[in-house]
Formats: sequence, structure tokens, C-alpha cells
Amino acid sequence: MSLVSKPKTVEAEETRIHRIRITLTSRNVKNLEKVCADLKRGAVDKNLKVSGPVRLPTKILRLTTRKSPCGEGTNTWDRFEMRIHKRIIDLHAPSDIVKQITSISIEPGVEVEVTIADTA
Repeated sequence: MSLVSKPKTVEAEETRIHRIRITLTSRNVKNLEKVCADLKRGAVDKNLKVSGPVRLPTKILRLTTRKSPCGEGTNTWDRFEMRIHKRIIDLHAPSDIVKQITSISIEPGVEVEVTIADTA
């Protein structure tokens, strides 16, 4: 009897609904929005429960340096900044379907982080 119950639990693991959070990070907004739209379109085509993309506040990293290497002359400064944009998409789906959705082509410069949590 124990041999019969093990395959059923394996099948139950595959079909169990997970809460999946996909975090997308990029410096280029256009590429980031394109990947978000592709992920959401793939999830809606598979009739999954989707929330997002949630737009988190833009992180702005600033660096100010002197132009002159020696310190002599007028005080002239260079100002550099890097903007990091972040989006979050939440899905409720089995993990095998999420593998199919995330197999889309990701634009260059977009980092994808997938977190899976159980909904017991």
C-alpha cells in the first residue's frame, strides 16, 4: 500500500498551486516594460490568477566627483546618476506552468528573480 501512495503524492506536488513572485529589475524602462507585458500576456493566456506588474519606486544612485585630478583651479564637478527600476508580478499557478511562462526571451539588461512560496 505504501508503494501506491508515493506516486499520488508526487502528482499532488506537481499540481499544487504555488504563490510565485517574479521580481524584474533593470536600468532601461522600455526593456523592463516589454518583459512585464510578455510575462503577463503568457500568464493570462494560460488562465492564471495574475496581479501586477506593481511598479516600485525608482532607486536613484548619485555620484558627484571633481573634474580636476589635481585639485587646482576652479571647483567644477561631474554629476553621475543611475536609475534602477523594479517591477513585481505575482502569480498563483503550479510550478511546471511557471517554467513554461518564464521561458520567454528576456531583453538584455533585465534581471529576473523568481520566488516560489507554498499556499497551504
